[in-house]
Amino acid sequence: MSRLSVKLPGLELKNPVMPASGCFGYGEDFADKYDLSILGALVDKSTTVEVRKGNPYPRYYHSGERILNSVGLKNPGVESVLAEKLPNLAQFDVPIIQSIAGSTVEDYVEATKALSKAENVKAIELNISCPNVKLGGLQFGTDPEVAADLTRQVKAVTTLPVYVKLTPNVTDITVIAKAVEAAGANALVMINTITGQTFDLQTRQPVLGGLTGGLSGSSLKYVALRMVRQVAQVVDIPIIGVGGIGNIDDVLEMIIAGATAVQIGSANYANPMICKEIIEGLPARMDELNIKTIETLIAEMKVMIKK
Repeated sequence: MSRLSVKLPGLELKNPVMPASGCFGYGEDFADKYDLSILGALVDKSTTVEVRKGNPYPRYYHSGERILNSVGLKNPGVESVLAEKLPNLAQFDVPIIQSIAGSTVEDYVEATKALSKAENVKAIELNISCPNVKLGGLQFGTDPEVAADLTRQVKAVTTLPVYVKLTPNVTDITVIAKAVEAAGANALVMINTITGQTFDLQTRQPVLGGLTGGLSGSSLKYVALRMVRQVAQVVDIPIIGVGGIGNIDDVLEMIIAGATAVQIGSANYANPMICKEIIEGLPARMDELNIKTIETLIAEMKVMIKK
């Protein structure tokens, strides 16, 4: 165990840093830039049973560091991911957390069954929180009973740990968190993007082809930190913090809020080397802050948060 290593249910990670689903594809665009084995884990793109073409164009709106995306869970489907994407990732010494999405409970169950068979998939991430698809995603993440039922049904068909990704688009995120924990979730991933919209002044119409999209970028961090701390106070399972992380201090702040590990999302677009740079820079910053290991920081914060 190194000073950066952390444990998640079913996983021992070299470090707490991984790319967030949807911002790293299946690793192809990053593998020629650095060795993906340096990552703590790799969360690949949310995959559905069938091929999804995604939402109409335009799918992105950029305003400085603020990004609205309306991709709509475009992906090549389970068969292609099993035949091509996951075997390609097997060359790297990194555990894969497979993100799953769907339009129905049956979709999630079928995709989980199939993708759990891949040798390098070590955990399942249930994407019940995507705000830019018309069917599935967000509808499962805003009702505690629906979210719990989906969690139970997915847990029943896999031996892998199941991490549930929560949406911030709710009145009280702790209600959803406690519901999926009670249903058997092994960890939580939080948060997904916030639903947003923007308009063209000339046409008076929405800019995005999908009308609304998910807001990400550095400002999302402050919402994520607040929600991670809220949830850390009421659950006992680990939290993977995500939202607005773009530097080393953001990673450490997310752990202070209550996370065990982090995912880096839209920062990968601006700097494809961001995960590698953060991992390599963590030890020196930890020295400056008198942090012996990431695990000791996690343990220190657990005591403080649960007081």
